[in-house]
Amino acid sequence: MEKDPDIFNNLFIFEMANNHMGSVEHGIKIIREMRKVINGFDFNFGFKLQYRNMDTFVHPDFKARDDFRYIKRFQETRLGKDQLKRLKDEITDCGFVSVCAPFDEVSVDLIENHGFDIIKIGSCSFTDWPLLERIVRTDKPIVASTAGVSLDELDRVVSFLEHREKVFALMHCTAEYPTRSKNLQLNQIDLLKSKYPHIRVGYSTHASPEDMDSVKIAIAKGASVFERHVGFEADGFTLNAYSAGPAQVRRWLESARDALAMCGIADVRPAPTVEEKQNLTDLRRGVYAGRKIDKDEIINRSNVFFAMPVSEGQLTANDMSKYTDFYAQAPVDANGPVHFSNIRKVDNREKVYRIVQQVKGVLRKSRILVPKRLDLEISHHYGIDRFGEYGATLINFVNREYCKKLIILVPGQKHPEQYHEAKEETFHILCGDVLLNINGAEKRCKAGDLITIEKGARHIFGTKGGAVIEEISSTYDREDSHYTDPAIADNKHRKTLITYWMD
Repeated sequence: MEKDPDIFNNLFIFEMANNHMGSVEHGIKIIREMRKVINGFDFNFGFKLQYRNMDTFVHPDFKARDDFRYIKRFQETRLGKDQLKRLKDEITDCGFVSVCAPFDEVSVDLIENHGFDIIKIGSCSFTDWPLLERIVRTDKPIVASTAGVSLDELDRVVSFLEHREKVFALMHCTAEYPTRSKNLQLNQIDLLKSKYPHIRVGYSTHASPEDMDSVKIAIAKGASVFERHVGFEADGFTLNAYSAGPAQVRRWLESARDALAMCGIADVRPAPTVEEKQNLTDLRRGVYAGRKIDKDEIINRSNVFFAMPVSEGQLTANDMSKYTDFYAQAPVDANGPVHFSNIRKVDNREKVYRIVQQVKGVLRKSRILVPKRLDLEISHHYGIDRFGEYGATLINFVNREYCKKLIILVPGQKHPEQYHEAKEETFHILCGDVLLNINGAEKRCKAGDLITIEKGARHIFGTKGGAVIEEISSTYDREDSHYTDPAIADNKHRKTLITYWMD
């Protein structure tokens, strides 16, 4: 069976624990039955054993006691090293990733000797520091369960493993056997993923073997490693309340496969299906000429309307962005559809982005603080492609009976000649150099200079190295900016407004 190169990607681990009941033959039957179960599933599959060195794991005075349930069970199901090796070899021969949980340091030696692929740290051993110190000396990936572990303990162990550059996954787990639904605490998967976004997170379940829902929820929450106890009823051996038999395991895997299919891909947006694409297009509004549109005329909201239906190849309302200009390559009759085959498209998004970065650079250099959520008004009098030559960027602070704005000039930029009939304005040069021409008289200005421009005065201003000007005036009216070059007045699309430019 081929394995995914990322061993923790959709890795399903079958935990035998003590379900071999002390019989190697029965353990081999369990492995082989699970091998049949996984046919047809495109997952990574692991099979897990537990190793304890019973000679030292249990205190000598307690080895014969049967009033401690785990000691009694471990003694009754004890296997020798050679028997354990037989199980491990069967796991490998059946194509499983071999996983083993040691509960003492001697068992780690045996795991290395037997050649397991992954070491599992049980929840009870999560902060067993002597055992952890021995485990990290191996070269094996680690899966660690986290039942009952505090956040501080989580942080300490994660830091411990990361500092030793270990490859590991964390498993959400609840140490209640079987776990009642109300105690599954599946939201802990979210917590682990948010605290450690760079670490694989999984789900180790002790829920009823009839529970097929929790694995779906775990997958939806982003778990990628899954573990459950499995067994096989035969030869008089029965299963406990949290171990699943072959039929239940197959249904569990089917539930997981369904959930993965429903969740789909992660981290990237999926391409729409042909049917989805057609349905969305059918529900959109097409772009129609509101009047006759001449050749080379820009297509915008002033000369179009939006309505159903959309014909094949037609421009839609969804395509009409303030960052995109469309020009007719041939006339479009009134009420006629606007088709992509008849338009020239100019995408200005990247150009606007570069302008915003330039403006931010000038403001950073000036150390001027600007309140958030103020519109950035980009003026490109001769088109956005010539913004570096002619234009300016304005930030309107206040526009009541009085007005305050900042004018930002990028290096080498000039604002074309204009005049105002209604307002008088004062320029306060906050930083940089400004060459100001008022009615033909030039004046070189520097930071700190204060210049008043009277009504009707024709003025041009520019900069060599970049500048920020504070403009204070009476109320600003867009219709009160009069340009002496009629080509600018004819350009009705010389401004681009950006609101969230500081983010």
